[in-house]
Amino acid sequence: MWRARQAAVSCEVCQLLVKHSSDIQRNLPLQKLHLVSRSIYCSHHPALKLQRPQLRTSCQQFSSLTNLPLHKLKLSPIKYGYQPRRNFWPARLAARLLKLRYIILGSAVGGGYTAKKTFDEWKDMIPDLSDYKWIVPDFIWEIDEYIDLEKIRKALPSSEDLAKLAPDLDKIAESLNLLKDFFTAGSPGETAFRATDHGSESDKHYRKGLLGELILLQQQIQEHEEEARRAAGQYSTSYAQQKRKVSDKEKIDQLQEELLHTQLKYQRILERLEKENKELRKLVLQKDDKGIHHRKLKKSLIDMYSEVLDVLSDYDASYNTQDHLPRVVVVGDQSAGKTSVLEMIAQARIFPRGSGEMMTRSPVKVTLSEGPHHVALFKDSSREFDLTKEEDLAALRHEIELRMRKNVKEGCTVSPETISLNVKGPGLQRMVLVDLPGVINTVTSGMAPDTKETIFSISKAYMQNPNAIILCIQDGSVDAERSIVTDLVSQMDPHGRRTIFVLTKVDLAEKNVASPSRIQQIIEGKLFPMKALGYFAVVTGKGNSSESIEAIREYEEEFFQNSKLLKTSMLKAHQVTTRNLSLAVSDCFWKMVRESVEQQADSFKATRFNLETEWKNNYPRLRELDRNELFEKAKNEILDEVISLSQVTPKHWEEILQQSLWERVSTHVIENIYLPAAQTMNSGTFNTTVDIKLKQWTDKQLPNKAVEVAWETLQEEFSRFMTEPKGKEHDDIFDKLKEAVKEESIKRHKWNDFAEDSLRVIQHNALEDRSISDKQQWDAAIYFMEEALQARLKDTENAIENMIGPDWKKRWLYWKNRTQEQGVHNETKNELEKMLKCNEEHPAYLASDEITTVRKNLESRGVEVDPSLIKDTWHQVYRRHFLKTALNHCNLCRRGFYYYQRHFIDSELECNDVVLFWRIQRMLAITANTLRQQLTNTEVRRLEKNVKEVLEDFAEDGEKKIKLLTGKRVQLAEDLKKVREIQEKLDAFIEALHQEK
Repeated sequence: MWRARQAAVSCEVCQLLVKHSSDIQRNLPLQKLHLVSRSIYCSHHPALKLQRPQLRTSCQQFSSLTNLPLHKLKLSPIKYGYQPRRNFWPARLAARLLKLRYIILGSAVGGGYTAKKTFDEWKDMIPDLSDYKWIVPDFIWEIDEYIDLEKIRKALPSSEDLAKLAPDLDKIAESLNLLKDFFTAGSPGETAFRATDHGSESDKHYRKGLLGELILLQQQIQEHEEEARRAAGQYSTSYAQQKRKVSDKEKIDQLQEELLHTQLKYQRILERLEKENKELRKLVLQKDDKGIHHRKLKKSLIDMYSEVLDVLSDYDASYNTQDHLPRVVVVGDQSAGKTSVLEMIAQARIFPRGSGEMMTRSPVKVTLSEGPHHVALFKDSSREFDLTKEEDLAALRHEIELRMRKNVKEGCTVSPETISLNVKGPGLQRMVLVDLPGVINTVTSGMAPDTKETIFSISKAYMQNPNAIILCIQDGSVDAERSIVTDLVSQMDPHGRRTIFVLTKVDLAEKNVASPSRIQQIIEGKLFPMKALGYFAVVTGKGNSSESIEAIREYEEEFFQNSKLLKTSMLKAHQVTTRNLSLAVSDCFWKMVRESVEQQADSFKATRFNLETEWKNNYPRLRELDRNELFEKAKNEILDEVISLSQVTPKHWEEILQQSLWERVSTHVIENIYLPAAQTMNSGTFNTTVDIKLKQWTDKQLPNKAVEVAWETLQEEFSRFMTEPKGKEHDDIFDKLKEAVKEESIKRHKWNDFAEDSLRVIQHNALEDRSISDKQQWDAAIYFMEEALQARLKDTENAIENMIGPDWKKRWLYWKNRTQEQGVHNETKNELEKMLKCNEEHPAYLASDEITTVRKNLESRGVEVDPSLIKDTWHQVYRRHFLKTALNHCNLCRRGFYYYQRHFIDSELECNDVVLFWRIQRMLAITANTLRQQLTNTEVRRLEKNVKEVLEDFAEDGEKKIKLLTGKRVQLAEDLKKVREIQEKLDAFIEALHQEK
């Protein structure tokens, strides 16, 4: 029984040791311990998964019980009067327990070796993951740069503080030594355990002493536990007090600085990844361009959307409410940095620049899209500008400036006409931006008086689109109260649902503004009545126009990295840099596009249905031809009419040329050649005078007059074919166009310069010929002469009638009277006719004494007359007398061809005037024939060429076509075509948008 009780007591002692030691470890505050302490005391804690470092601590000297100092157990004195019986069972148990350490030590060594061998085998089985290192982000390997482990180590408790929390291991060792002495006391050679079974009282005292020692050991352990709890409480209190000593401001500053550095690190990593992605996409796109994949690339979404906007700009030039498709509208005060922000987004210096001068004179639509090369091109041009070369950048800026000045009409400063520019490049955010002229407060010298109102109207026209994103640019270096654009934006978007506010030149603002909180108020929109969807702050360079985009970006990042605005939390990290701005604007743009594009497509479907219905009701039998198609149809008709000129017969050309030429030169022939020569006394003088005057006329005037007549004849025939109605097929919608083409072609056409020289020789030879070969030619000359003289006589009689007024018959029948001047002319005429009756062969001019005689005769009858009036009246009276005499002489010469062949020998009849008119007639016929040959062989073809050039010029001039092809029919067909085109492009864009989703 005693042995069993002794074994039970020993088991209770072991259980108490295990229980109390585990309780001590369980009650320690795990959160307050160092990493090393956690690995020692809580190696099997489920929440802690750190690697246990191999540390050498002071605990290792207690690895076995044999190293503990030996202290004999103080037992109660034994009474020797009674010897208990010997029992070696406890001794054997203690010996076995002591042997257990060797078993444990051997097992530990063998197990360690086996574990190491197993670990090496498993390690060899694991594949080499060094090739897959790229899967893990770079910042994981650089985590020591983002997390300050030294600060964390300092924040943890020191080893001295941890020592206070640990139990007193020396006291525990003393208790264990006592227990060891107890178990080793009954070993062979000791007399204390050689008692006999008769010592029962000593056995009781022995058990009581043993229990007392165990109770004392338990009390010591409990004291150690209480001491550990008090030390832990004291440590937590002191640690909390030490933490409270650090001010909140230092904590915030430290955390903000660490956050800023971390964000900048992430920013650099993202930029590096984006750069690599950009290069990879560039290589892919270049391979696609070279045809490596042998497939045709589809248009990008942004290119398709830009085409829709281009068609809309042509269709809706006045920017009506029909166009509600989204675009990013960039507005701001003049010199606020709008252009610089756009250049940072486009990553190229593409716009003209000037210090304080208005450079943006018309809206510029910039479509940003992704491509393998950084290039720019205009909508109406195929030339690509390489934005990586400074020469192409300068040429692009010059071209934009030229287009702006071309759009601005005379007397204006700005223009509402839009310049469309596409910019492609790797890594560009896809969006459509419209750069508007800067809003001004005062009209300066050199500007049109309505410049301010025009800029306001253009800005409102773009901003009133409910789906337009307003990018409001505000200069941060000037006072916010001087801004004009914020009031304008707040009127267009009072709730700020589609406005993004951008504060530029923040570096100058931070330097000049005394209170940095004012910048924060500007960013937060507290200084303006406007509201915005987002607020951003950017830096657009140091003010040097020669800065590159990369230099500006580096300066911007460096500024915000050191800026107080971020360190003091006035600005958030996502509110700074143009890169974050471009990302935000692009996201907002595509969100607006996805929300509104289908609604716009439905509205254009309804518009198309209405236009088609109107066309069917008004023009049911006509095809829907727009302005360009109508122009092509008119062009074909005009060219057909020009070709019809070559089908005119030579006879018709010669007849109209001869008649037109005689009408042009008849006055000169009668007045300057025939009448002066007819005043001579004999035929020799007549012929000499005629030859001299004809030669002078041929050398100076006749060829030029002939060419003019031919050119006018060609114009008349061309006009007749152009304006001649074609019956039912005639379409009066082309009349204005045909008239304009005719006038422009005639204006451009010039006769061949060598035509006059060759014509002069031909005319001179024709006039020198005096030989009339037959009677038929003689009769034709007489007929030609009679017609010319009769026409001239008729003109003369009309002139005399106008001079003297109506005769007595008209006065009686038509109740007309003569004026006083006409009465004087009539009296003078009567007096001069009396003089001619007395002398029918009177010369053509009055002598001075004859004028005096006529004046005195009139004065005697009470008529006051001026000598100049007498001369004027004499000119008409004598002219009529001469023409009547010439006509009588012409009748006499009808039978004079026989005398002409005999050179008028033995005859008083002289017909030299008939020979003169025959020479004139023959010259006219030869000249008409020569001009007809020039017309049919050369000039008609040159005119056809000029007409084609004019039509080509008109085809390229849109304003000309709009001006010449007008009417409800044209406008309706034009609107119908545009709406169909817009709807088709919108449907294609929506389909591509859904496919991308």
